[in-house]
Amino acid sequence: MSDDEQLRAVAERLALILAQGGMQKTTARVMTSLLFSQRGTMTAADLCEELQISSGAVSGAVKQLTASGLLERVPAPGSRRDHYRFPDGAWARLMTQQNQMLATMGEVAGQGLVAAGDPATPAGQRLTEMADFYAFMLRELPPLVDRWRADFAAKGEGAGEGEGAGR
Repeated sequence: MSDDEQLRAVAERLALILAQGGMQKTTARVMTSLLFSQRGTMTAADLCEELQISSGAVSGAVKQLTASGLLERVPAPGSRRDHYRFPDGAWARLMTQQNQMLATMGEVAGQGLVAAGDPATPAGQRLTEMADFYAFMLRELPPLVDRWRADFAAKGEGAGEGEGAGR
């Protein structure tokens, strides 16, 4: 099996895992194709050919991945087609975007506690646990991502936000 075939097999394995976790299968395949590609960028036509899927399927996946920050449109001098790549710093950016969800979940838990009235009730106990969990995560996750960025930058790989990292 060639290196490209091995990369494609691992990409398909990750796509399957992501699909089992709730991501749409085509979206997962497009994302992993870009992640595992040896090319710097790919066009929609490249993705259609590699994955043997329709342009409509690629278009839907591109829209979803762009919105989540797991794909970016990049200029390609001399080309009229859109080119896409898996962006530098995507993992840290994705985790940072989760902070708003963590804050929202914590706020809702707090509102639920007020509505429950007594934290000793079954609902109050569950909502207390929920509020404590999300407060902990919101407190711990941002510094963890910051430490990862510093560690990544110290390795000489860039800042994890796309500033010259690996491109």
